Amino acid sequence: MQATSRETSRTWIATGQTDMRKGMQGLSLLVQESLGRDPFAGDVFVFRGRGGSLIKALWHDGVGLSLYAKRLDRGRFVWPATVGGVVGLSAAQMSYLLDHPC
Repeated sequence: MQATSRETSRTWIATGQTDMRKGMQGLSLLVQESLGRDPFAGDVFVFRGRGGSLIKALWHDGVGLSLYAKRLDRGRFVWPATVGGVVGLSAAQMSYLLDHPC
């Protein structure tokens, strides 16, 4: 199995609110069933909880699943108001999302 190239992977944010108690398996199932995408294809999927101060990113690098979490001490992550889908992000947009909470 070949590791996924960063240039070919895409970043998707799941719109709406996600139950942040979910781990790798729960978020993978959410990607498959609710978003209609393959969690093992090498794309990054980002989820935000109701409070807005916690995000989780799930991706498969060709070897295994990884889960990244970031919680803000103050402020909230900016998130689209659309419910029930995914929005694609560029690498620059993802970087801005992580580094510039409101």
